Amino acid sequence: MTSSAPTTRPVAPQHAFDADALAAWLRGRLDGFDGPLQVEQFSGGQSNPTFRLRTPAGQWVMRAKPGPAAKLLPSAHAIEREYRAMGALAATEVPVPRMLLLCEDEAVIGRAFYLMEHVEGRVLWDQTLPGMTPAERGAIYDEMNRVIAALHRVDPQAVGLGDHGRPGSYFERQIARWSRQYQASVTEPIPEMDRLIDWLPAHLPAAARDDTQVAVVHGDYRLDNLIFHPTEPRVLAVLDWELSTLGHPIADFSYHAMSWHIPPGAFRGIGGCDLPALGIPAEGDYVRRYLARTRPGMTVDAVEALLADWDYYLAYNLFRIGAILQGIARRVVDGTASSAQARQAAAGARPMAELAWRHAQRAGAR
Repeated sequence: MTSSAPTTRPVAPQHAFDADALAAWLRGRLDGFDGPLQVEQFSGGQSNPTFRLRTPAGQWVMRAKPGPAAKLLPSAHAIEREYRAMGALAATEVPVPRMLLLCEDEAVIGRAFYLMEHVEGRVLWDQTLPGMTPAERGAIYDEMNRVIAALHRVDPQAVGLGDHGRPGSYFERQIARWSRQYQASVTEPIPEMDRLIDWLPAHLPAAARDDTQVAVVHGDYRLDNLIFHPTEPRVLAVLDWELSTLGHPIADFSYHAMSWHIPPGAFRGIGGCDLPALGIPAEGDYVRRYLARTRPGMTVDAVEALLADWDYYLAYNLFRIGAILQGIARRVVDGTASSAQARQAAAGARPMAELAWRHAQRAGAR
């Protein structure tokens, strides 16, 4: 089975920091902390490097920016948003690790960082879930659906996240943001990205313009950002909240649904797989299950109208991924990319843009 507890390796040279300085800062701030401190880096992750901190008394997880703020793109690597979002969601149905400390003083180790509890469990990397029975796969997918629906039912004001983003015009603002980020990160031209920058804001579906639909959105909700119970189909923690904000829940959910269109391989999708044999729900059934959990009063006609525009939402999200991957490509060039997988991820910008444009064409782009 392609699942494991997250693996670690020695700290990459470009992310090395003064562990003694960190230990000195933690003493007196983190309950139960005492040295000696051992630091390892978790494998994977192209954005914010993540470390396991061990002492004889316990272990914790630290997330850090990949470098000082002056060397990073504006608004990227927003670990302070992660920290705040997870802290606010702790009292909801959304499973998150317990937040412990946030340090925005770059004088301590040369970059901002935060600490959270270490959650033991499984990370499931392959979305086909090899080694599981069809019933087990179905249960995992239903749990993913339940958790994202629980997130989108959270009242942002009630949990103190009413100012976590600007409500309204979410798609327009996101398209503009990722257009700017792509243009600031270009290493070689991708014509499909340029076409999408023009086409997406001019062809918003009616549902995308509905500013009454506002939720806390994760921004990168996918299988391998979840920690599952060691033996049960139950999510113990949702990770990687740096892109969280207030936004349109359909943008967040349709991002999650991209897996149904991305083939297995480098990006671990399930496109083209025999889903009935695997026990994985068809995309339409999965969408309807989510809508039943989040908008139980939605009419059948409204559901079908939303699904009729689904190619637009997929094009939007694939464009967004293309911009993110192009940002990784830029960081590879600049030497700040945070893992060995970064080069492989960076190479995905062009195929993601090409796939996005194909969905845009299905939605009427010419």
